[in-house]
Amino acid sequence: NFNMRWIASMVAEVHRILCRGGVFLYPWDVRMKGKMEGRLRLLYEANPMSFLLEQAGGAASTGIKRMLDVVPTALHQRVPVVLGCRDEVQVIVQYHRDVSDAQP
Repeated sequence: NFNMRWIASMVAEVHRILCRGGVFLYPWDVRMKGKMEGRLRLLYEANPMSFLLEQAGGAASTGIKRMLDVVPTALHQRVPVVLGCRDEVQVIVQYHRDVSDAQP
């Protein structure tokens, strides 16, 4: 039972997830110039929020790997983001794996 919301503030969205549960998605999109990157910056957007959510019992991923396991390669490196309640994040990551496994 999810409602779709977008308030254009990752911090506010993470606060809502911490209070009410749910999931925040900013996944990679094939329309993003052909690069496998997201829109949010790893070091000062994705990692801090991922750390907070994991400390609260949630999970955070790029859709492929755990967010906090991503090794930065640039200061402004961008990554896809899937974070929130552990169960929902695991389901979304499994969807990504299923699609990746189906690709030739």
